[in-house]
Amino acid sequence: MEDKKIILSGIQPTGTFTLGNYIGAVRNWTKMQEDYNCIYMIANMHAITVRQGPAALRNHTVEAYALLLACGIDPEKSVAFIQSHNPAHAEANWVLACSTQFGELSRMTQFKAKSEKHPDDINAGLFTYPVLMAGDILLYQSDLVPVGIDQKQHLELARDVAQRFNQKYGDTFKLPEAYITEVGAKIMSLQDPTSKMSKSDDNPNACIFILEDKDTIIRKFKRAVTDSETCVRFAEGKDGINNLMSIYSVVTGKSYDDIEREFEGRGYGDFKIAVGEAVADHLAPVRESFARLMANKDYLKECYTKGAETATRIAYKTLSKMYKKVGFVPSR
Repeated sequence: MEDKKIILSGIQPTGTFTLGNYIGAVRNWTKMQEDYNCIYMIANMHAITVRQGPAALRNHTVEAYALLLACGIDPEKSVAFIQSHNPAHAEANWVLACSTQFGELSRMTQFKAKSEKHPDDINAGLFTYPVLMAGDILLYQSDLVPVGIDQKQHLELARDVAQRFNQKYGDTFKLPEAYITEVGAKIMSLQDPTSKMSKSDDNPNACIFILEDKDTIIRKFKRAVTDSETCVRFAEGKDGINNLMSIYSVVTGKSYDDIEREFEGRGYGDFKIAVGEAVADHLAPVRESFARLMANKDYLKECYTKGAETATRIAYKTLSKMYKKVGFVPSR
């Protein structure tokens, strides 16, 4: 790898990426490939903290990998792999768990939220998966981690665990920093613009999936919740319009001032259609590339196998150091 800062990020294979996933994370990943050593993974180990159908998980994992490539991740420039293909993640998880405090994990807000959502399956993995996430990050000596607002707490835990390990056993890990994009960092629901856009939303009109056809995307934007005004402007109390302006700004490159001028004297109806058309046109190349990739499974397998080999080689350098530090007897 070239002498550049290392960025690590992952995405779970729980169905098709949403517009929020794309704008808040994956879209920005492609831009980073020129300036950083990028390591991207399909976090299928994290996915099983919630019950998954085995066949569906396998299919979604391959589809998610294909989507990464369709969105612009170049396997020749970045390390792109499937998490479970690198056993170092599971091995590092145990060592780091022994340097993580129970109280720290009990304060994780996502554990509380997911426990309430899945009260019939509050498993130990759901409680400890921030440690696995810490391993994901620390194994690659990551400098930066692109995180949404809701994942920042997990990155802080990773830093705390790394610092505690370093203090106890000697310098082992870099302390990673958050990489947060400002515009479009958090895309909200089209039906409840005070909540984050989520693929698990019960209302099908709340979420845009990036592989949906143009007519479906425009129809969903037409139904987006706004407010009782008719003026397209970014302001406090206009959550629905603010969300649409944020999306439109990201896919067109226009500033909020440009958008306000463009739609001056025009109603919300025109604006919603314009946002829907802009999003659909922006995503069209992704849909086309995804279809081509899914028709060539051999190429996909070649890419994720090579990615896993590279990821494993990098990760085991750190894992070997961890094992030596804690006093494990070397196997060779």
